[in-house]
Amino acid sequence: MKPFFLFFLGLALLLPEPGQAQRKPAAKKAALATAAVGLTPAASGAKRPRNLTDEQLLDLVQRQTFRYFWDFGHPVSGMARERSNVSFDYGSEVVTTGGTGFGLMAIIVAAERGWITREQAAERTLKIVNFLWKADMYHGVFPHWLDGTTGKTIRFSPKDDGADIVETSFLFEGLICARQYFSRDLLAESALRNKILWMWEGVEWTWFQQGNQNVLYWHWSPNNGWSMNHQIHGWNECLVTYVLAASSPRYAISKAVYDQGFATGDAFLNGKEFYKTKLPLGIDYGGPLFFSHYSFLGIDPRGLKDQYADYFAQNKAHTLINRAYCIDNPKGYKGYGPNSWGLTASDSYKGYAAHSPTEDLGVISPTAAISAMPYTPEFSMQALRHFYDDKGDSLWGEYGFVDAFSEQHNWYAKSYLAIDQGPIVSMIENHRTGLLWKLFMSSPDVQRGLTKLGFESPHLKK
Repeated sequence: MKPFFLFFLGLALLLPEPGQAQRKPAAKKAALATAAVGLTPAASGAKRPRNLTDEQLLDLVQRQTFRYFWDFGHPVSGMARERSNVSFDYGSEVVTTGGTGFGLMAIIVAAERGWITREQAAERTLKIVNFLWKADMYHGVFPHWLDGTTGKTIRFSPKDDGADIVETSFLFEGLICARQYFSRDLLAESALRNKILWMWEGVEWTWFQQGNQNVLYWHWSPNNGWSMNHQIHGWNECLVTYVLAASSPRYAISKAVYDQGFATGDAFLNGKEFYKTKLPLGIDYGGPLFFSHYSFLGIDPRGLKDQYADYFAQNKAHTLINRAYCIDNPKGYKGYGPNSWGLTASDSYKGYAAHSPTEDLGVISPTAAISAMPYTPEFSMQALRHFYDDKGDSLWGEYGFVDAFSEQHNWYAKSYLAIDQGPIVSMIENHRTGLLWKLFMSSPDVQRGLTKLGFESPHLKK
């Protein structure tokens, strides 16, 4: 069986307005199309500094992209807005749980690099934590979307109106980094540490085994129970979900849940070669590149191994195959090549799609190659240079690179998405300093969970 994101992609309703599709992970697609209205300007090359060194360009890209979470954060909650344009009938109040986790990591990077003060970063983080403290949750787990003003659940699809443990795991990936970073004996830092701990301890991961089965289920709803019935297994973006579930101080899953739940199915082990590169895990050709990003904003793949794979080797192979496919370009799309590559889930001229070698619509997503910087630094930098130096008039804007583009269809997104902007900031930083990897992996709970699941890592205490 394919990972959920791809398996349910066929349920998507492609939106009539190019570039205006609301983010809909394929496990949760819903037919909710309406016209979209832009909230912020997108690409404009007018104020694009030229002739930058690599380090200057990395600084600029990180800092400009960080502004999505800082300047454009929701004014009441401080959380990350789902996207920079309004889609469907929910207006501009939609904030995203997982995207906020990515945003928290971007705020830490900004504080460390001096774009904001540590005090400002702590204040914004505490604002988010205080909002989450009072927001809707279900067995300690947050919904995918919240109303950024009221903290009430905004349903994601007709039956997805309750807990989402995958989005919650992305949120806690950021919250755990924040708890490790804000370690000083100051009122704001102490308050956010305590509240993060209390929320973290309250996540009932074992509830999502649905009657003690050796697998985790993605959703639960107070109105619809387990009716969505999505098991989380096969190689996909959800490794961090199982790691955090094993790391819980009060509701930890056993190793059997990981082995029999996640590490199973036709979409887990692979071992075949694509473009002369062996792919240890996942579907053929690897799937969209976010599989190698979301869990690894916090989990350090360097030296991370278990009985199934070397995870740095896995993510590097996935990236190289994705790039090689774009160079081969079997469909002959305009604009693909050694400096213009990267297929992952993003907006497209048809709506939101999980772009990959097996779902290729001629759309390049800048986050794909840029967020692969730790795995393929030379190739990712080549792509970054092309996107900025050569395509910047069409791609570069207020919050960094727009979500996606297609030269074949002369289409350039007018949107920015939290889940695509966040990995750019964090993965560039992990390439440069390893900051977020060090923070997340320093958590004693995370170390205990990884050890329980049989992982080896240089971060784990012997």
